[in-house]
Amino acid sequence: MPCWYEGPLAAFDTETTGIDVEQDRIVSAALVVQSAPAAVPRISRWLVNPGVPVPEEAIAVHGLTQDLLNREGRWPAPVMEEVARALAAQTAADTPLVVMNAPFDLTLLDRELRRHRAKALADYLGFGSLCVLDPRVLDKHLDRYRKGRRTLADLCAHYEVVLSAAHDAAADAVAALEVVRALGRRFAARLDPLSPAELHTRQAVWHAAQARGLQSWFAQNGSDEAVDPAWPLRPELPAAA
Repeated sequence: MPCWYEGPLAAFDTETTGIDVEQDRIVSAALVVQSAPAAVPRISRWLVNPGVPVPEEAIAVHGLTQDLLNREGRWPAPVMEEVARALAAQTAADTPLVVMNAPFDLTLLDRELRRHRAKALADYLGFGSLCVLDPRVLDKHLDRYRKGRRTLADLCAHYEVVLSAAHDAAADAVAALEVVRALGRRFAARLDPLSPAELHTRQAVWHAAQARGLQSWFAQNGSDEAVDPAWPLRPELPAAA
């Protein structure tokens, strides 16, 4: 029986108008599904007209201009429905879902669904069976003393994975998936005994510990920036009184 990292995996990624998961919008998304390491991945892509201005800073990152999105992007409501149903199909098939820095992309998707469909991501996925593999959390736990940044580009360089077009949702998803496979092989002795479901549960604990460490570092350096320990999805903010 092959290990989970040699079996079917899916990967999800987005490009957005910014980094605020409560206010920013998705402008593109991709879901990559690969049945085995040597198999050609099946890629689904979505381009979204977010209905709000796209800041120049965001365009400089992903290259998706306002004019392009106005011409070729679809309205968010049907796209978010399609994306959620596509992720739900992978969850129903027990396919682990690779999401780099999962609290960002999954929380953004959740907020978009609430905004445009009046539903939460959990309404589609059923979090009881959700199984997320986050290469950022896994790498930080399994190789915690390695110095340096841990962006997707950094992880690709470290694990010798080709990143063909950084900040393209499909390319980033493919790369994240390959990083997880490479990470699994490198740390096979520690990961082989664990099922993806067990890893999902442990990553929530690992991420919380990593968040506490980062919060402490911020405090020591005079920053009041808050680090959310929730994983793989941030809880919805309470409505203002």
